[in-house]
Amino acid sequence: MITVLLVDDQRLVRAGLRMLIEDTTDLAVVGEAADGVEAVRLYAELAPDLVVMDLRMPGLDGVAATRQILATAPRAKVLVLTTFDDDEHLFPALSAGAAGYFVKDTEPAVLLDAIRRTVEGDLLFSPALLRRLVDRALGAPSAPVPAPDLTPRELDVLRLVAQGYGNQEIADRLHLGVSTVKTHIANLLGKTGTDNRVRLAVYAAEVLGR
Repeated sequence: MITVLLVDDQRLVRAGLRMLIEDTTDLAVVGEAADGVEAVRLYAELAPDLVVMDLRMPGLDGVAATRQILATAPRAKVLVLTTFDDDEHLFPALSAGAAGYFVKDTEPAVLLDAIRRTVEGDLLFSPALLRRLVDRALGAPSAPVPAPDLTPRELDVLRLVAQGYGNQEIADRLHLGVSTVKTHIANLLGKTGTDNRVRLAVYAAEVLGR
């Protein structure tokens, strides 16, 4: 069972997230916080597997709360869920140590998958944000990247990763099972020498073109 702490200053948002999460068999909400101070306190008390963190809150905001949690628990997993998809919010959250960043119009199934995969160690973002990170990374000079020996299907998956699609979207587009897509991505990470989805997307964009 994956335990989750919900942090959002809007009670209705927390209630909706609780209903969504508790409708699953492998996720459980163990606490709720309405601001960053309460989030830091509850994390220390409950030690959840994941924190779903809003950014704009009264008092201590989500970026500061994320930084404080990770200062005392470096292995903590914080997944940002916010209404803001601009660089002014994205990059401070990543700098604070957030393991993922999603906007609140994310499809419920995508968010649930992101919770599970963030706990497993993936670094995940909404597709548009992932594309922005890739574009920024490609703007910096880098050495030529050698292309590994990939199967045609692995190339198909790699192209869609570079475009920011999630596992379910890739599965739908290629008419594959989600578990098969995950296997392909694991193989791609190994073959390309990358250690998370963002670096894999940057690698794909460099090798395949935007």
